[in-house]
Amino acid sequence: MDDLGFNKIAGAVLGTLLFIMSLGIISNGLFAPVKPAKPGYELASAEPAASASEAAAPATPDEPLPILLAKADVTKGEASAKACTACHSFEKGGAAKVGPALYGVVGRDKGAAAGFSYSEAMKAKGGKWDFDALNAFITNPKGYVVGTKMGYAGEKDGAKRANILAYLRTLSDAPVELPK
Repeated sequence: MDDLGFNKIAGAVLGTLLFIMSLGIISNGLFAPVKPAKPGYELASAEPAASASEAAAPATPDEPLPILLAKADVTKGEASAKACTACHSFEKGGAAKVGPALYGVVGRDKGAAAGFSYSEAMKAKGGKWDFDALNAFITNPKGYVVGTKMGYAGEKDGAKRANILAYLRTLSDAPVELPK
């Protein structure tokens, strides 16, 4: 290709770019964009906003665990624990899934279920799974054992937790006595 052919192509490309740039400047002059006072977008909150009556009323603390356990309903606990079956087995001799088998969990050493690979944080926690420890763990697993593999966010309702604990207590050959 000779020099004149290259100059024609370069001139056409540069002319097109100049035309597009001029078109953008003219359109911005005709149609001025509205600039927001605060840049960005409002994102919907993950938690719904509390109503005025909820905000005015103080939060009531849960009843003590022994009282909640005395009123607990095993049937409701079993229903609430259905969601746990995605990661845990409840049968005697059940295999570990994503989480350990929960048969006999009340009174068992923490991080000691056979056939499950616990996180180092859970192994280091030590102690036994008594009602208070299970209650704290079910309330906020990642807060109770920082570094746990458990992805469950926790159950905030004390009555539901007590129902679940009462159900877990029944999953044993020798159920642990309820606290007084």
